[in-house]
Amino acid sequence: MIPVPKTTPKTTPGKAPGNAPKTAPRTARSPAGGGAASDGRRAELLAIAAGVFAAQGYDATTVRRIADEAGMLAGSLYYHFDSKESMLDEILSAFLDELWAGYEGVMAAGLGPRETVEALVTASFREIDRHLDAVAIYQREARQLASSQPRFGYLADSQRRFERLWLGTLERGAAAGVFRTDLDLRLAYRFIRDTVWVAASWYRPGGQHSPEEIARQYLSMVLDGVTVRE
Repeated sequence: MIPVPKTTPKTTPGKAPGNAPKTAPRTARSPAGGGAASDGRRAELLAIAAGVFAAQGYDATTVRRIADEAGMLAGSLYYHFDSKESMLDEILSAFLDELWAGYEGVMAAGLGPRETVEALVTASFREIDRHLDAVAIYQREARQLASSQPRFGYLADSQRRFERLWLGTLERGAAAGVFRTDLDLRLAYRFIRDTVWVAASWYRPGGQHSPEEIARQYLSMVLDGVTVRE
């Protein structure tokens, strides 16, 4: 499991990200004094927490475990965040906000249907590269979080928005004669979605291929197939 600012509206494979207005504000506290050093430390702690959540799962992760990974006392972690829920909220929000910012830029460019799909896939792989742990958390936790905690209700709302964007692009392409009309476009959407986001299970930043190169090869296979044409 692409975003716009939350005021306008990272899976088991098959679950894609999205964003929407939140049902409750974040409750994380900013340390007295603030400043760049404090912001940098918060970002560092969130990156550590994301790695632990991704590896162990949200429910199995304790504040003490995050603090241990950060080399600090659990009580000191509460100087930056009021709960592990607040940390998770910030991790997912940062990922989704950046993802939708990229998606909105694509949609605002006025591209043709095929070019839009190409740009959306490329934007998705860039976010997998930047927010790999957040994507893993989203894929594993989003359904449960959205159904059990009102604070995370925006995850379900955003999933529906994500589907509308991608499916709408495919429908526009079919109507324009760019995409095949003999296919069930909802199945096509699910295929493309799963093909892209399941890559988070094996992708490693700094590997042999850049996100853009992986996107290019994926798009070649998805849009043009893998058989040699006469």
